[in-house]
Amino acid sequence: MSKLASGPRGSAQDEATESDFTPLSAQEAQALRERNPSVSPWWVVMAQVVVGAVAALLAWLLTGSPSVAWSLAYGASAVALPAALFARGLSGRLASVNPMTAALGFLVWQMVKLALTMAMLFAAPRLVVALSWPALLVGLVLALKVYWVALRFAPRNMKL
Repeated sequence: MSKLASGPRGSAQDEATESDFTPLSAQEAQALRERNPSVSPWWVVMAQVVVGAVAALLAWLLTGSPSVAWSLAYGASAVALPAALFARGLSGRLASVNPMTAALGFLVWQMVKLALTMAMLFAAPRLVVALSWPALLVGLVLALKVYWVALRFAPRNMKL
């Protein structure tokens, strides 16, 4: 019999699974937080800036073209600058008033981040001399991939 058709809510099976749940004590919750610290958004932003700068330098050395390097750096900054604004918005005083305000703040700052990224991309042809779109896209993708790398290599507190 499938799980959906096993019976109404409140059956013996539901009660058994609910009784298996035990809330953490304050000490257990603190130990869990110490074992699994969160990744700082500022660490991610700094990693995006460093990846963008290193990639732009490598592009300049490999191609000999300053416009390719500037295009790549601009692509990375189109991710890093809005991410910095997003991190700043989420670390504000109103971000932790209550769960509803925090969720609304997250959504608002995410929209601001996306709007700023799109505005920077639309402005790129006017701001970067001899813009190289492929280089800009490489910078953009590299900076976006930092989010995934940050989850794996972020500095963590090693207490067990």
